Amino acid sequence: MVQAVLYEAFALAFVAPMLSWLFARSPWSTAALTLLMSTIALGWNYVFNAAFERWEATQALSGRSWKRRAAHGLGFEGGLALILVPVMALWLDITLWQALVADLGILLFFLVYTVVFTWCFDRVFGLPQSTLRPAG
Repeated sequence: MVQAVLYEAFALAFVAPMLSWLFARSPWSTAALTLLMSTIALGWNYVFNAAFERWEATQALSGRSWKRRAAHGLGFEGGLALILVPVMALWLDITLWQALVADLGILLFFLVYTVVFTWCFDRVFGLPQSTLRPAG
C-alpha cells in the first residue's frame, strides 16, 4: 500500500507540472488530469488483466513466454493509449496527434521512473519477503 501511494504521488508530482509547462495550462488543471489518468489506468489494468487471463486460460500452451508477455504489454499500453489520448486531447484542448506524442512521452517517463522508483523504494524499505532466499 505504501509503495502504491508513494509511486502515484511522486508520478503526479512530476507529470502534472510537466504537462502544465508543456501545454501552458494551470497546474491545478493538469494535476486533476493526471489524477484522472491514474484512475483510468488503474481501472484499465483491472479490466485488461481480467480479460487477458480469461483468454490465456483458453490457450493450448500454458505459461508466459516472452511473446505472450510482449502481447500483454503491447495490448495493455495500446488499449490505455486508445483511452487516454482522447481524454488528454479534450482536457488540454490539443490535437489527437499532440496528445499521442504527449502520451508516448509519459510512457517513456514511466518506463524509466518505474525502474528508478522501485530501486529507491527497495533501498529505503528493503526487499519484499518474496525475494529473500531462506538461509542454508
